[in-house]
Amino acid sequence: MTSGKDTIGMIGVGLMGHGIASNIIKHGYPLVLLDHPGNQPVDGLLAAGAAKVASPAQVARQADVVILCVTGTPQVEDVLFSPDGLLQGLRPGTIVIDCSTAIPSSTVRIAQAVAEAGGQFLDAPMTRTPKEAAAGRLNLIVGGDRALYERCEPLLRCYAENIMHAGPVGAGRRMKLIHNYVSLGCAAIIAEAAACAERAGIDPAVLVDILAKGGGGGAALDRMRPFLEAGDDSGLRFSLANARKDLSYYTTMADEAGAVHGAADAIRQLFERGLEAASPQTTVPHLASLLAR
Repeated sequence: MTSGKDTIGMIGVGLMGHGIASNIIKHGYPLVLLDHPGNQPVDGLLAAGAAKVASPAQVARQADVVILCVTGTPQVEDVLFSPDGLLQGLRPGTIVIDCSTAIPSSTVRIAQAVAEAGGQFLDAPMTRTPKEAAAGRLNLIVGGDRALYERCEPLLRCYAENIMHAGPVGAGRRMKLIHNYVSLGCAAIIAEAAACAERAGIDPAVLVDILAKGGGGGAALDRMRPFLEAGDDSGLRFSLANARKDLSYYTTMADEAGAVHGAADAIRQLFERGLEAASPQTTVPHLASLLAR
């Protein structure tokens, strides 16, 4: 490699993955992309020197480190275990970093399969939004061997501002689901409150101002506020379908741990109600309007 750096394989160049890929290539890493209809436009990445291939196995054959950034557990498992999947092309010593949101018990099984194939594995799910992904300012919560994490940290710093090592394999995934439960739960509570306020004839500006100056202030309100005041959903570009998925993964994890999840069940039902009245890609802020109908 003329750059002297690891070749990075990227599987999942969607809203979040595109920002990750852009920052990796910006930092001089050779990049190989999986060609997929779910990708965002990749012309700029290809012009910057990235290559694209047709299967996960081909990505694995060319990459020293493979980053996964796909929708959820079924997609991660398909990438790994399909007939032309990642495990079919994995070379000894290849590192797999999974940034997706998935069920932790599946993550542990995948890590074992990667190890049996001679590879190494980190789960490194992310928080924040596509805006921060493009700016290289994501938060990462990493699970896996500490020495492997330290080996990969310079690469992770290409696209992350804050990186936390949470513990062994699966710990990053568990903490991500807990984070998303709290974050999406706060957004859902604000949406339900805004719907009630609308029905009760309260001015949205008054609602937001009082919440912001009291116990309702915080990141969730900051992201919901542009929509509540002006119908602008750009503060939280996260779909209702993904919110329901993440809450479902959280309750699955809680079940497996024997933990209480009554509030999470109720919050998941709010997202399900929103999805009954809107398309899956409708963003979370719209829940406020959907619940007011």
